[in-house]
Amino acid sequence: MALQSVGIVGAGAWGTALAVTSRRAGRDVLIWAYEPETLAGINEKHRNEIYLPGVKLDPAIEATARLNEVANCDLLLMATPAQHVRKIAGELGPYLKAGQPLVICAKGIEQATGKLISQVVEEVAPGAQIAVLSGPSFAAEVARGLPAAVTLATAEEALGRALSYALSHPPFRCYWSDDVIGAEIGGAVKNVYAIAAGIVAGKKFGASAHAALVTRSFAEMMRFGAALGARRETLAGLSGLGDLVLTCGSPQSRNMSLGIELGKGKSLEEVLGKRLTVTEGVYTASALVEMAAARGIDMPIAQAVHAVISGLSTVDEAIEALLARPLRAEA
Repeated sequence: MALQSVGIVGAGAWGTALAVTSRRAGRDVLIWAYEPETLAGINEKHRNEIYLPGVKLDPAIEATARLNEVANCDLLLMATPAQHVRKIAGELGPYLKAGQPLVICAKGIEQATGKLISQVVEEVAPGAQIAVLSGPSFAAEVARGLPAAVTLATAEEALGRALSYALSHPPFRCYWSDDVIGAEIGGAVKNVYAIAAGIVAGKKFGASAHAALVTRSFAEMMRFGAALGARRETLAGLSGLGDLVLTCGSPQSRNMSLGIELGKGKSLEEVLGKRLTVTEGVYTASALVEMAAARGIDMPIAQAVHAVISGLSTVDEAIEALLARPLRAEA
């Protein structure tokens, strides 16, 4: 399978970092950018100072405002915010060739429907061969060429191995998996728990509380994933536990940094009002809690985050409710 040209759908921080690492892997790269200033910055100055400042782009990386031009590439990486995938993938769909690989790089659950992003793409772009790229990977670090390892999941082994080969190079390793649901759930759910971890940090509760929070969050992720058909080994791998540890452990995470500000007493509107980028956990939380309730899955930490974000409780009330839960066996 010839996969020489890579089309990046979305020129945010992650989309731009994927363009950089794809170029380092020897691919021809074309980015679809929505904002005219981002388009001009990439093509004229070889930079994306709005979303990925300080990173010099290879002059061979080009940008376009036309989805039909990106669709001509051998494979596509969908790096738009999760809540925008339905609209953009729907516009992209008519230009796709039958069986064209489309790799979902967005991490989230569609808030309006409670559907995984792969399910959304299947609806609006049914001809694409869907894959999911997920794992512990900060855009700025990947763009700087620092080592990172991710999961690349697709149902067909031949496609998975071809995609892994096309996108990997020594600092950036793609491990193939056929558990698409598991890879997608890990990347989506961890954003909600990163907000909780940020609240713990913002409240200065200490390292012990942080460790307990991350551990119990992982238990919730495992319960939720198992109910949706994910494999335990996937959730214990790069796209599950690995991404959870990274996102809950560094203020580089937009979700954790938001939680830190909430823990310090700032309002959600105050924090989001100062951001250009999307904080996916804010939108995923409500969908996650609704999906869990419909399936009878106990997810108290996710419920606490949702309560804070939706204004149903204050940070202190949510913490008090968690600490007052009845004691029970750990497993």
